[in-house]
Amino acid sequence: MNPASLSEYLFASGLLFAIGLAGVIVRRNIIVIFMCLELMLAAANLTLVAFSRSHISEGLPDYDGQVLVFFIITVAAAEVAVGLAIIVALYRSRQTIQVDELTSMKG
Repeated sequence: MNPASLSEYLFASGLLFAIGLAGVIVRRNIIVIFMCLELMLAAANLTLVAFSRSHISEGLPDYDGQVLVFFIITVAAAEVAVGLAIIVALYRSRQTIQVDELTSMKG
């Protein structure tokens, strides 16, 4: 079985990022927008891992990019906790999760 090349990983990452960006731009449900942002982070992680695996130094892959992925995953976990708390607070105060109906910061 042939392993995937760098360009195939970058194509998949670009496709995931484009889907996430389209979801952020087009969708109006705040939860779907939030999931699309997470999809964009996953695409960035895939790119980092692909470049890390393709960069060979002294016969071994360079794992610097993969270490950075762990930090991104940690930040994404914190973002999920804070983001979902904000979404729950918005829903409790406004009774909606549609972005179009959230026009002001007042409660």
